[in-house]
Amino acid sequence: MRNKLTALLGSTVLAGLMAFTGAQAEESMYAGKSDGSFMVRARGIYVMPDESSSLSIAGLEADASSALVPEVDFTYFFTPNIAAELIVATTPHDVKTKGAANVDLGSVWLLPPTITAQYHFTNFGAFKPYVGAGINYTIFYNEDSGAAADIEYENGFGFALQAGIDYEIGDGIYLNADVKKLWLSTDVKVTGPDVTGSVDLDPWIFGVGVGYRF
Repeated sequence: MRNKLTALLGSTVLAGLMAFTGAQAEESMYAGKSDGSFMVRARGIYVMPDESSSLSIAGLEADASSALVPEVDFTYFFTPNIAAELIVATTPHDVKTKGAANVDLGSVWLLPPTITAQYHFTNFGAFKPYVGAGINYTIFYNEDSGAAADIEYENGFGFALQAGIDYEIGDGIYLNADVKKLWLSTDVKVTGPDVTGSVDLDPWIFGVGVGYRF
């Protein structure tokens, strides 16, 4: 009887150890948490300017190309519903005029770091939609003046709106789809031909990617 009890006890302990080891191994596969305070995402984004302009030459308008680039963002959750997100990406754009005359104005890079306050909906299971609003500061750099002798863009602040959804596919791992509308306005000075004025780029930004919450 004693041998049977010892064997039973030993098998029970062994089974417990195996279950514990399996649980530890499974936990190590997913270090993230669905309710963690931090989240980082990597997205591919398509930036589509919705430009309008007021230039010193009548009938002349600015035109900027779209761009497909990578983006990284960082989110901190103050509560399960309230979060703040920092969005970082840089995009190249070819610029030209259209209308009364077509002039190649070269290209310019935009760096518009954006921070938004977000509300996350938590009552849809694995689907976690959110909305946000915030501000951006757009930096123009690496200008190429094209056919002009020189071109200058003025940096400035703007506003941002966003909506998106995270879908949890594993502990702390998410698929993400996101759309943002940014209001980016700049004063432009073109030398040779001499043109001054303001340009509103106001891009739509469509993104898909993955996120990790921890």
